[in-house]
Amino acid sequence: MNISLLLDNLTNPALLFFLLGIIATRLKSDLEIPNNTSKFISLYLLFSIGFKGGQELAHSHFTVNILWSVLFGMTVAVAIPLYCFFILKRKFSIANSGAIAAAYGSVSAVTFVTAVAFIEIQKYTFSGHMVAVMALMEAPAIVVGVILMRMYNKEKTNPTSLLSVIKHSLTNGSVLLILGSLVIGFLASEQQAMGIKPFTTDIFKGFLAIFLLDMGIISGKKLDDFLKSGWFAVAFAIFIPLFNGCAVAFLSQMVTDEIGNRFIFAVLAASASYIAVPAAMKIVAPKANPGLFLPMALAVTFPFNITLGFPIYLAIIL
Repeated sequence: MNISLLLDNLTNPALLFFLLGIIATRLKSDLEIPNNTSKFISLYLLFSIGFKGGQELAHSHFTVNILWSVLFGMTVAVAIPLYCFFILKRKFSIANSGAIAAAYGSVSAVTFVTAVAFIEIQKYTFSGHMVAVMALMEAPAIVVGVILMRMYNKEKTNPTSLLSVIKHSLTNGSVLLILGSLVIGFLASEQQAMGIKPFTTDIFKGFLAIFLLDMGIISGKKLDDFLKSGWFAVAFAIFIPLFNGCAVAFLSQMVTDEIGNRFIFAVLAASASYIAVPAAMKIVAPKANPGLFLPMALAVTFPFNITLGFPIYLAIIL
């Protein structure tokens, strides 16, 4: 592994703001980002990534490689919750196992946004269609998680239909915004896109730093309660994403030779959803404990990926 790559990542201002948020929480500081501001920044980041991805897609020719990338991404999103569920149900209830498996099979838009900033610092680029791949990977894992919960749930009391689960996954705000922005970016001409470039590009890294500060504050608040859940949850939240990311970093060479695309695939496989999946599980699996799968994704997996995971996945690809 390239040590200089790791050191560069650890001194990344965006990452340091994340650590500042955790430190502020541990020091019991009153530092906080207002909820409305945090939500606006989240929407901005998704909009910016989607729009720029649409512009990239508009300038690229449709090839069979794009189709293979979409199929590969969705296969990963189905495979991960399948094997994770059977590992998890050895220690947790069926509801919690299904929810955690869905979270780790689905993707984190925030991790994706952070990965984009990281890969750009390393002077690599990725194709615009990877934004669409990211959005399309969100729903399959949720559906697989629900199916597994129903298959192994002896009570059979959940009346929610699979169709409603799929609909809720696709109409989730983060998915809808990034897909919508992708389409708008694709339709907009280069001249039209230049008119909002200061908003979509120039201020992106500044907003990302503030957003990660907020993520650090939230993670710090959830850390204590999560650590009480035991060693298995902590180990799973570190080693499963590491395995997924490393495996996909290697396997992605079957569908693309582009370093940036392979890195994005690895990050998507290693990430865990803490926005779309909790929202879906609140409806379809009310017995699942959000105090378990939320901190696993947000307080352990997310920090691991942006500190150590990114350099490891890129080192494997290089």
